[in-house]
Amino acid sequence: MVKYDTMYQVAVLAFDGVFASALTGVVDLLNLTGVTWNRIHDQPLDRQFKVQVVSRGGQPVRCTNGIRMAVDAPMEQIDSADLVVVPTIGGELETVLRNEQEVLPWLRFLYQGGADLASNCTGAFLLAEAGLLDGRTATTHWGFSQQFRQRYPQVNLTERELITRDDNIFCAGGGTAWRDLTILLVERFCGADLARELARAFVIDVRNDLQSIYAGLPTRTYHQDDQVQAIQSWIHEHYRNSTSLASLAERVHLSPRQLQRRFTTALGEPPLQYLQRVRIEAARKMLERGATNLAKLSEQVGYQDVSSFSRLFKRHTGLSPSHYRQRFARTGTLQDS
Repeated sequence: MVKYDTMYQVAVLAFDGVFASALTGVVDLLNLTGVTWNRIHDQPLDRQFKVQVVSRGGQPVRCTNGIRMAVDAPMEQIDSADLVVVPTIGGELETVLRNEQEVLPWLRFLYQGGADLASNCTGAFLLAEAGLLDGRTATTHWGFSQQFRQRYPQVNLTERELITRDDNIFCAGGGTAWRDLTILLVERFCGADLARELARAFVIDVRNDLQSIYAGLPTRTYHQDDQVQAIQSWIHEHYRNSTSLASLAERVHLSPRQLQRRFTTALGEPPLQYLQRVRIEAARKMLERGATNLAKLSEQVGYQDVSSFSRLFKRHTGLSPSHYRQRFARTGTLQDS
């Protein structure tokens, strides 16, 4: 992108239930692009972004940590922008989505006017609610992926990705992924050198990890299919056991095809794939708790072949068992045999 005489105009959306650090962190990094690094090196300041925090009617908002935050302007006064950022929804999702319906046409209007859109974590729900992610690739926090997929089936959700880009719409995954997202946006608008300087000034290690290395199995279900829930419960209790689609279906008196269809409808994936995820999650917890022989670990989670288990583990988490162990365990060393 070419920078003209004025700074890039950024609107960061605030609302009751916003996650404070995801909002203020983006504002800090964008406001200090071309500033902090230059101060450190005694260079002239070269501010790149004019950032305004906006809300419906310009009203102060209450963040999830209890802080009451004033904003810079009503969103209704912002009729153009280079970039619009939707931070994490930290409050109850249904409540925020219901209360912020007036935001949706505003987001569509600015996008149609040429603004880039960026969301962090559950902020993607607002973009999807506005219909802006229909037919597009997006990501959100792994813990809300099932709810997202059921609410917005027309979105190509890839929750394993830390950051997605589809045309000029950017989505980041859970937690502090807003840091990686902001560095990426700075690179888009200002170039790689300024992005690199910003990351170094704030000691941000931009690794572009898959967020799946942090993901666990969702603890909630958003479906009412009793037979699918029965199979889920059996899988969680007996994941070590060898099984097949036919034997699972027999447990709830369904045909394999019926179970496959109903399980996928309810949870977004077939039962044997779900079983794989349960096994991988069990392996992750074992690796995090302490030293474990890899061959023994793979057997404990239902795999007799160590190499097959290792490939599956890396496919699901983005890391080999050994690298995952080195990164997340407190003590001990993983052995191959």
